[in-house]
Amino acid sequence: MKRYMSLDIGDRTVGIAVSDLLGLTAQGVETIRRGELEADLNRLDELIAQYEVDELVSGYPKNMNGTEGERCQIVKDFMAEVSKRHPDLPVHFWDERLSTVAATRSLIEADVSRKKRRKVIDKMAAVFILQGWLDSLH
Repeated sequence: MKRYMSLDIGDRTVGIAVSDLLGLTAQGVETIRRGELEADLNRLDELIAQYEVDELVSGYPKNMNGTEGERCQIVKDFMAEVSKRHPDLPVHFWDERLSTVAATRSLIEADVSRKKRRKVIDKMAAVFILQGWLDSLH
């Protein structure tokens, strides 16, 4: 049994989701408000330890035409810092092009107010990223 953690890495936030121990479902954990890189990584370290994570899945923000832009490099750089701290954790990148769109649609359908959506959208995007990746394994 393995536990996976996904990250939806943005400029202002990092959405976090984890899988169940069977690797079947993804649940949102929290949204880290970005500040100093060291503080962001420290909080991530705490969550990795708390959930006893075995592997990481990072959203990979390709352009809609499938090319890699500046955002992809930002994500790679952030994950390189995470890997320095957790060299034993495999890192997987998952195409996240429509994760935020899907998360927003899901929250609208659930009649979540715009104000509340802003607070949880990154965490929900991390759930969509992880669930897509988990589904691809089975």
